[in-house]
Amino acid sequence: MDYKAILFEKRDNVAYITLNRPDDANALDLTTAEELHQAALDCDQDEDVRAILITGKGRMFCGGGDLKFFHGSGADVESLLMQVTLHFHRAVSLFNRMDAPVVMAINGTAAGGGFSFAISGDIILAAESAKFTLAYTAAGLSPDGSSTYLLPRYIGLRRAKELMLTNRLLTAAEAADYDIVDRVVPDDQLMEEAEKQVRAFASGPTKAFGAVKRLLDGTFKESLETQMELESRSIASLAASGDGAEGIDAFVGKRKPDFKGK
Repeated sequence: MDYKAILFEKRDNVAYITLNRPDDANALDLTTAEELHQAALDCDQDEDVRAILITGKGRMFCGGGDLKFFHGSGADVESLLMQVTLHFHRAVSLFNRMDAPVVMAINGTAAGGGFSFAISGDIILAAESAKFTLAYTAAGLSPDGSSTYLLPRYIGLRRAKELMLTNRLLTAAEAADYDIVDRVVPDDQLMEEAEKQVRAFASGPTKAFGAVKRLLDGTFKESLETQMELESRSIASLAASGDGAEGIDAFVGKRKPDFKGK
């Protein structure tokens, strides 16, 4: 696919995705949503992709939905927004369901859909200058992109409601205090630190990472007994896999494991 709104490349078992509309705040229009969906599908179908790094080009990570783009659609805005969210939501779903861990490198402001997209990653690193705001109700809109699902689980319902109703701007340090991001790093070290993390994931036990993602995704809706049954089936299956056998053998042999992602 000839990407225009994002940059997408794969090398050394890592997929690199960069939102590439810096003059438009890397905002989400239909093309961007479609390309994120296609990139996520490509990553999901490629067994060689064992980790993903997502960031934005320029000063902002993502300013959310492209309101100028939607404004220009006139009476078709409802249909257009349904198309955009269809592709955007499918991308978020695929990134969350695939085995490969997703590292978000938040290089600047994440607002609206950009906030939602940012918190959908498995590991979230933020530059010190990054800022976070939900911003939806400021434009008379409601959240999308997974934030009404993920944010209450991360920070609690009352804090999520307050941020969504007030659009309060959080600094990167405040976002870390809220457990919205995992780690804040100096701006000039963001990509270096993100690269270290994604490289570590790319050489790790990919199927085990995927199992962790799936088990945690269901933890708030299952009973204790059901969750433990799922744990039993998962760990038993992984022990019989290539990486599971390698991990056990390496532990017994007191050596570093050589995981293949299988």
